[in-house]
Amino acid sequence: MSLPIYLIGARGCGKTTVGMALSQALGYAFSDTDHFLQQSTQRTVADIVATEGWDGFRQRETQSLMAVTASSTVIATGGGMVLAEGNCDFMREHGTVIYLNAEAKVLAARLEAYPEQEQRPTLTGRPIADEMVEVLSQRDRLYHQAAHHVINAMQTPEQVVRQLLQTLSLARAS
Repeated sequence: MSLPIYLIGARGCGKTTVGMALSQALGYAFSDTDHFLQQSTQRTVADIVATEGWDGFRQRETQSLMAVTASSTVIATGGGMVLAEGNCDFMREHGTVIYLNAEAKVLAARLEAYPEQEQRPTLTGRPIADEMVEVLSQRDRLYHQAAHHVINAMQTPEQVVRQLLQTLSLARAS
């Protein structure tokens, strides 16, 4: 069995899309911490934040990370997973952490083009383009610190998966 692969990055960077394709390419299971959280609570992220606040949501997010961690699994994490230092340490110790890096304007365009049905509440109350700039300015350093590898996520999902497969095979060879 192989160690899990954790995909981190901001909303819209492709963690779920790329994660599903990567898991198929590797013959791994796929898990999404946000999906697990919503399935296990039978509530949306927006509902959890409305009743428990962001702190309550972040605690549940950490529990979801622990619950879905398994060998030979690609795990798409919530964009704020890196806000808790313990989550970063856990991922680095238990698997390979990959930061899917994209510019704020690309992330905003993706989120505006493909709005999610149960999209999580805005973090700042500002337009998505402004919010992505602010979120990345706060989290980019955390994503870099947590990651074993940084991948350019401003390509097609197929190109990102190819780059990931190459990076992972080089990492295993060394």
